[in-house]
Amino acid sequence: MSSLDELKQALSGTQRNTFFFLGGGSNILLKGDYDGLVIKNNIKGIEIIGETDEHIFLKAYSGENWHELVMYCVSRGWGGLENLSLIPGTAGAAPMQNIGAYGVELEKVFVSLEALNLETFGLEEFNGEQCEFGYRESVFKRRFKGKYFIYSVTLRLDKHPVIHAEYGDIKTVLAEQGIDWQNAGIKDISDAVIRIRQSKLPDPKDIGNSGSFFKNPVITPSHFDTLKSQYPDIKGFEQYNGIKVPAAWLIEQCGWKGKRVGQTGSHARQALVLVNYGDAKGEDIWQLAQDIIKSVKDRFGIDLEPEVNVIG
Repeated sequence: MSSLDELKQALSGTQRNTFFFLGGGSNILLKGDYDGLVIKNNIKGIEIIGETDEHIFLKAYSGENWHELVMYCVSRGWGGLENLSLIPGTAGAAPMQNIGAYGVELEKVFVSLEALNLETFGLEEFNGEQCEFGYRESVFKRRFKGKYFIYSVTLRLDKHPVIHAEYGDIKTVLAEQGIDWQNAGIKDISDAVIRIRQSKLPDPKDIGNSGSFFKNPVITPSHFDTLKSQYPDIKGFEQYNGIKVPAAWLIEQCGWKGKRVGQTGSHARQALVLVNYGDAKGEDIWQLAQDIIKSVKDRFGIDLEPEVNVIG
């Protein structure tokens, strides 16, 4: 569907009680055949709705490809999204799980969104506080799950960007390109992030995957201190009143990185990515995920949570 009218017609014209919205399709796991209505979101458009000396206020409709939106902003010198380059999916999915990468999260540039109430068919506006953002979380993944369709997202972009190069390998990649990170521009940051992601994450066109399968868990400082005394190499980052621990490190320590189980496995370059080597079914991937979750829980006392949307 490419408009709200088409969406309303699709929902009112079906007797099925089960449906889900499909954006880019990059962050889902179907455990089996889906008996319901699948609605593909093709509502697109980008509009400048406000401007000051410091900022551009941009409205993007939810069916816009996220990476193309980032490139649109980078090419115009508007900062804020460059660290989020090459994240798969659509603009509408971005606030649903407060996407983030390389030290930046969507909420830092988020202003508001418009969402269609699926019971009243009324369009409602949500600001950042009302979205209740957390680490890869929002109210739309919890209390309002399945109750709204995100129609558009409004972002605040910087005309005079502040560079964020302190996370991950960004400085290293910039140096390899002969660029001093202190003099880098947003395109340099975007290019570096793209290079890093392409080196670590398998292309779904080549091997089936949904990107990072698990969230990086956030644990209490006391729990982290206990683990640090046992595992001096463990990394931790302050996040939402807790300590974020890299899920990939936990999974690798449990021996899963590069391990193949039937037609499934944890990818050799990135343990956080579960892959389908060709003939695995959704239920096979889900079983692998459950086995990984159990092993991490048994060893570290940490509950891993899926980042992908599991259906079925």
